[in-house]
Amino acid sequence: MKKNVILVAVAAMMATSCGMGTTSTGTTGAATTGSILGDVLSGVIGGGAVDAIASVIGLDKLTKESLHGTWHYSNPGCAFMSEQLLAKAGGEVAAAQIKEKMKPTFDRVGVNSSNTFVQFNADNTFSASIAGKQFSGTYTFDVATRKVTMQTLLLNINCYAKKNVSGIALLFEASKLLTVLQTMSALSGNATLTTIGDLSKNYDGVRLGFDFK
Repeated sequence: MKKNVILVAVAAMMATSCGMGTTSTGTTGAATTGSILGDVLSGVIGGGAVDAIASVIGLDKLTKESLHGTWHYSNPGCAFMSEQLLAKAGGEVAAAQIKEKMKPTFDRVGVNSSNTFVQFNADNTFSASIAGKQFSGTYTFDVATRKVTMQTLLLNINCYAKKNVSGIALLFEASKLLTVLQTMSALSGNATLTTIGDLSKNYDGVRLGFDFK
């Protein structure tokens, strides 16, 4: 019960931080904010508040040691850069919908749990595979920004790391994710990956990528 009370308090603070912004007609956004808060609170007992927090980069307590290990792809990943942007997009429901829209694209590219993984080592080296294309190199992790920089012979990959309930997520700006997928899957055009570009245009401050467990 104590845990649920804490989650409710966190959810309330998240909604409050979004502000009671003024719309173009001069009325307050109280109805919208209240709706978002209601959506978050309605899922507290079932873990909805935890999910919402997990959809914002930087709210988790991720350390470099948390990255160490071998992680296998489980689902497309999605998170926002702030609570305000998550609320503006429609909350955890929007994050879940984005992941759902990304999955067919990842399936077509050939990303699955057996051929897509990443291994972070304590000595700042890593090895990874995306859709069966393997690469390796060195990495750095900025605890303050959650930014991971992976350096390889072919390219430098910048992304953000998050701790999830069942593992971690590596999340990119949409254009960077497109570059990585095109490089690793040898796709010459954007036809298969149009969804990723469209999602970045429709949602402000979204980061897209991979959930690992």
